[in-house]
Amino acid sequence: MWASSFDAREQRLHPELIIALAMVKKAAALANMKVGTLERVKAMAIARAADEVIEGKWHDYFIGEVIQGGAGTAINMNANEVITNRALVILGYQPGACDKLNPIDDVNKGQSTNDVLPTAMRIAAIRLWQRYIKANLLLAGTLREKAAQYMDAIKLGRTHLQDAVPLTIGAELEAWAAAIQRDIERGHRAQKLLAKVNLGGTAIGTGINAHPLYREIVIEELRLASSIPNLWLAKNLIDATQNLDILVEVSGFLRTAAVTLTKIANDLRLMAFGPMAGQAEVELPSLAAGSSIMAGKVNPIIPEVVNQVCFKVFGNDLTISMAASAGQLELNVMQPVLAFALFESLSMLAEAVNSPALRVIKGVKFRVERCRHYAEGALSLVTPLVPVIGYAAAADVAKKALASGRNILEVARELKLLPEEQARELLDPRHMLPN
Repeated sequence: MWASSFDAREQRLHPELIIALAMVKKAAALANMKVGTLERVKAMAIARAADEVIEGKWHDYFIGEVIQGGAGTAINMNANEVITNRALVILGYQPGACDKLNPIDDVNKGQSTNDVLPTAMRIAAIRLWQRYIKANLLLAGTLREKAAQYMDAIKLGRTHLQDAVPLTIGAELEAWAAAIQRDIERGHRAQKLLAKVNLGGTAIGTGINAHPLYREIVIEELRLASSIPNLWLAKNLIDATQNLDILVEVSGFLRTAAVTLTKIANDLRLMAFGPMAGQAEVELPSLAAGSSIMAGKVNPIIPEVVNQVCFKVFGNDLTISMAASAGQLELNVMQPVLAFALFESLSMLAEAVNSPALRVIKGVKFRVERCRHYAEGALSLVTPLVPVIGYAAAADVAKKALASGRNILEVARELKLLPEEQARELLDPRHMLPN
């Protein structure tokens, strides 16, 4: 029995997978019609029924468990039966009149679960990736807009959680945007990788029971049905039916994106920590009361949520890797759990990317004076003195400043290690910024 905390029967197929299955069934019906193996009246009824599913109708009739044995056969047959019964009504018959239109002989003609489900998974993933990329474009753009507001504002850089040399707040935000941009580029690569499908390979990639001309025609029909123009037939259909390494690769892109988001979320939490007894360089939007007992407390809830979503993505990536590695010989039967994990990661991560952009980055306020105060008082300002007075002498200045509680300029002036005008110029935080 399933554990009470997770019941596969209570989980619904992802809407994008249902839509993608309908796209496959429509393409197959029209291809079979064109090669002469399916009557036109049947093919057009199947296509019309599939279009209704694509539009969002009849999804409640897709009741297959998301995690199941049989490599997803029940999912494929569920699609066959829903589309058959709707097509029968379109043709003027009662649902269940399978002698008039058959879910296997007609709707599943020239197909197998083993090429239908992998193809539908890839189409659904491409469509979900489009949303994910759109969310990342929004986040990157929002970061750049915010960076422009603070491009001249000095803050202290930190390495090892210790004071380092200064930079601007704008430069920090631009660096985050650059990292998000790489995730966008990985998303485009993922879409290209997913565009290779095995539809037409039927049971194990040999194309058994499909018309010789069906294979090429069905891909063209699938391009039209899905509005994904760059879909293409895998060169080796036996390989494409056996191996799911491409899905592991694209899951790796999501894992990498989760690493980037975790880093940004953690940076925001660090810079916001306080506000009275901490760094408090940034003020995050107040979105909810932070405590049931400590009045006035505000917590960084969106960065915390983003972290937790990313942790789930890390776990899903492991699930995907294990599922892909568990296929034997001509078929990987673990595709249902792989699809469940991949779609969950894509959906959750797209929403997690949207949340910082819309609810945090747009509303974040940097405490410019506090940031400047930290930058001007840091011991690391001694760094530009190293080429002039040497590392040992510069280190001595820093140690004396720390021991006495004075700033670097005061100690350098007292030690008379270089002319005061030169010291002022070198120890100005702005002098340390990139040219």
